[in-house]
Amino acid sequence: MSRAWCAPRDSGWDWGVGRLSGFRQEKEPELGERWRLETWTPLRPPRRTAGNMSPEEWTYLVVLLISIPIGFLFKKAGPGLKRWGAAAVGLGLTLFTCGPHTLHSLVTILGTWALIQAQPCSCHALALAWTFSYLLFFRALSLLGLPTPTPFTNAVQLLLTLKLVSLASEVQDLHVAQRKEMASGFSKGPPLGLLPDVPSLMETLSYSYCYVGIMTGPFFRYRTYLDWLEQPFPGAVPSLRPLLRRAWPAPLFGLLFLLSSHLFPLEAVREDAFYARPLPARLFYMIPVFFAFRMRFYVAWIAAECGCIAAGFGAYPVAAKARAGGGPTLQCPPPSSPEMAASLEYDYETIRNIDCYNTDFCVTVREGMRYWNMTVQWWLAQYIYKSAPARSYVLRSAWTMLLSAYWHGLHPGYYLSFLTIPLCLAAERQLESALRWRLGPGGQKAWDWVHWFLKMRAYDYMSMGFVLLSLRDTLRYWASVYFCVHVLALAALGLGLALGRGGPGRRKSGAPAPSPASGKLREE
Repeated sequence: MSRAWCAPRDSGWDWGVGRLSGFRQEKEPELGERWRLETWTPLRPPRRTAGNMSPEEWTYLVVLLISIPIGFLFKKAGPGLKRWGAAAVGLGLTLFTCGPHTLHSLVTILGTWALIQAQPCSCHALALAWTFSYLLFFRALSLLGLPTPTPFTNAVQLLLTLKLVSLASEVQDLHVAQRKEMASGFSKGPPLGLLPDVPSLMETLSYSYCYVGIMTGPFFRYRTYLDWLEQPFPGAVPSLRPLLRRAWPAPLFGLLFLLSSHLFPLEAVREDAFYARPLPARLFYMIPVFFAFRMRFYVAWIAAECGCIAAGFGAYPVAAKARAGGGPTLQCPPPSSPEMAASLEYDYETIRNIDCYNTDFCVTVREGMRYWNMTVQWWLAQYIYKSAPARSYVLRSAWTMLLSAYWHGLHPGYYLSFLTIPLCLAAERQLESALRWRLGPGGQKAWDWVHWFLKMRAYDYMSMGFVLLSLRDTLRYWASVYFCVHVLALAALGLGLALGRGGPGRRKSGAPAPSPASGKLREE
């Protein structure tokens, strides 16, 4: 969930990168000006009138919308025009929104490319260390007396970090495959998803600045980018009809966002008067706040997907069984004629970033994570979770959530929210394996409904840290509802441990009722 905010020019806040320590000037009508020493000045979103969008959000929306007609223009173009035209558009958008701060993205690209050239056999870990270290420098620029980047620069930097780490991993896989081929003495067919060769500097730049998803996602691998450039018979790939099917709920989500944010403004939670309300009112308030949060991102990610669909980007035959972020999981020979290409059924699962229905109606916290920001979730699972310095599922999840919080920013609210997820995962896993199998079919169905309700309340609760951002505001709200989700999760975990796990056969027979897409989750 990447977000970018910026402060009005006359504001005393620095929302772009935050300050680890320093002075902040406060102006108050009654007291005049005074200085206050702070150990941490939290970043806050821009204060807006209820229901209105900030200028930055309007800019994001315009960028997303203009990417749709641009996509139709590039769809049938040749590989050269696609590569350099898409890069020119992306670089133009970056320069327009980021100005001289575009230098940050260029430095990150050049540093990663140098690591790939110097150490291709271990460039994945080096690229991860380099890009994540640069994120820390990038967010501490104000401490060094350097100009604070625009919020758009932050958005570009976040997506670029994912792309460059993935590129380094793909190059490392190619290098390992080549070494194995040389050692065996014979050549096999190209493995699924393997790059044909190491990208040059210019090819790396064109991938990095491709306008598709440059600020909002979806994330895509270099292999996916190459497949788009070399797409056979792109005119046979459907775009308009899939785009309309994908786009139709976006206006409704937009209206729901405006309505809910108008009726339940987030700023009310920061006011003292809010905490004079009764406990049920305070508990209820997090539900519409998270609802508005979801609607906002549904609109943005659907629009981003539509920009990809318009260009035919990420289109693969259904038989390839593509997954979000990763691309095809099965070999599928390219069509040899326009007629054969037109006869195939295509999908855009590779660039699918949000499953709105299953985000809201899947049963478990674990499934809910997979349906939200799906391409980034694939990246986290592939490059962070699998290499976590622990074998336990809960500890691996905690490590992944910690790095996810760091990737999002330095706001304490990110860490409080993301590091609550492993506790919820452990609680639901332990209690389900210990208790659910003991229930009959009717009891298990009732269990799933209760589980779904609690899952949504857990996400409501955790989202408050994500939107309030600061340590004080987040803990103040959570304390006002008596840390209910933390207490409930600890109680569920304790109960599950006390009851113990059921036998393997019983656990299997008492498995949770699958959501509509649970079969696909098991494949992934």
